[in-house]
Amino acid sequence: MFKPFDDLASRQLDGGRLDRADALAVLTAPDEEVLGLVAAAGRLRRAHFGNSVKVNYLVNLKSGLCPEDCGYCSQRLGSSAEILKYSWLSAEETVRQATAGVAGGASRVCLVASGRGPGDRDVERVAAIADELKTAHPGVEVCACLGILGDGQAERLRAAGIDAYNHNLNTSESRYADICSTHGYDDRVATVEKAKAAGLSPCSGLIVGMGESDDELIDAIFALRDLASDSIPVNFLMPFDGTPLAGTWLLTPLRCLRILALARFACPGTEIRMAGGREMHLRSLQPLALHVANSLFLGDYLTSEGQAAKADLDMIADAGFAVLGTAAGSDPALPSIRKRGAGTELAPNA
Repeated sequence: MFKPFDDLASRQLDGGRLDRADALAVLTAPDEEVLGLVAAAGRLRRAHFGNSVKVNYLVNLKSGLCPEDCGYCSQRLGSSAEILKYSWLSAEETVRQATAGVAGGASRVCLVASGRGPGDRDVERVAAIADELKTAHPGVEVCACLGILGDGQAERLRAAGIDAYNHNLNTSESRYADICSTHGYDDRVATVEKAKAAGLSPCSGLIVGMGESDDELIDAIFALRDLASDSIPVNFLMPFDGTPLAGTWLLTPLRCLRILALARFACPGTEIRMAGGREMHLRSLQPLALHVANSLFLGDYLTSEGQAAKADLDMIADAGFAVLGTAAGSDPALPSIRKRGAGTELAPNA
């Protein structure tokens, strides 16, 4: 039987566990009830995270030239998407780019490298980069996203001071073969488990808008709940030209809000991050989404430009939230961020 969303929030606050029927009710809420759904999910968000928004910042350590065939990705094997392609950034350049995000209030820097997975030499390179980054910014969290991990690699990253590891499940187990043939769903689960076992905070999320059914979406979010992911980035498909999913436009702003609300109801105390594609799919409802999600990426993504970083921070403040670790009403010394060459070009705001 359908239960009002406010009652559902009360049950979750009392330690309840979202079941499949209620999950489906969230995803199929009528348009006129979405505001009530957001308000109910917002009770859970405020109970666990108050009015704070965690700001994360991406640095793309190497771009393109990936041997995997993930159908959603602009860096995939055979992609003709017009993106920057370059090999490993130096530690100095990585720190320079990360400093832009930290200056804007980012408390976590995500170091990302394309490819199936790192070799041991790559792990050592990232370990050295993390050491320099933490020397420059002692309080910042560092998350690595390097693909499928081999034995012992998670332990080496943890020993180097890396705090978290991102490896998204992306979609449900039943649908995974439809989006990738060069590795499997089990490979992704195994990598998240290796990260957890090594003491790294597991960060794993999904990409929505790839044609998944409601049941498949529920499967994916429940799998993330079962994995006990500490943070769940929700990416909204950016249908890059030159990829198999080009021209796939299946999301509306209200659908995106329902999906974020489902993640919140399923995982009330988990960091829910609105990630890539939020600008093009949530559009003017991004501030409303902050009442459900408590985390976002600042500025640009891996191969695409995001909302201007200053606009992100203004949006957070205008909606009555505060950047985590920043006093309400403070004004971070934010640099502007422009795509140029192999990476980002930074310049101080006028």
